[in-house]
Amino acid sequence: MKVLLLEDVKGSGKKGEVVNVSDGYARNFLFPRKMAEPADAQAINAANIQKSAAQHRKFTAGIKARETAQSLDGHSVHVKARVGENGKLFGTVSGKEIAAALKEQKGVDVDRKKISVDPIRALGEYTAKLSLFEGISVNIKVIVEE
Repeated sequence: MKVLLLEDVKGSGKKGEVVNVSDGYARNFLFPRKMAEPADAQAINAANIQKSAAQHRKFTAGIKARETAQSLDGHSVHVKARVGENGKLFGTVSGKEIAAALKEQKGVDVDRKKISVDPIRALGEYTAKLSLFEGISVNIKVIVEE
């Protein structure tokens, strides 16, 4: 029996694939657990529409990431931090503070997990790498000041 998988099924296939499984496996396991549905023309067409919509969303996200990378390339972000003696910071400046400064100063919303920077524990100028999308990254200067 041909079925359209609604989620990943170990040993059978991935979500959105049309696979051939035994009748009993489909009726007794996949259908009751809503893991698959019969592969009729309507279900296959709906799956193809969902795939094309996902590809379009990914494409537009890539274009937006390229535009953001071009606008941020070579720019700097100023991060204010509390400082103790000898110019050492209380704590470190992390991706969370850099993301907040980017949003405030440049109007760009970047997930803190996509910012890679060595731990910043003193005042000065540092380089942070922003991974905006698959294969699209940009380096920015992070200036830590009092």
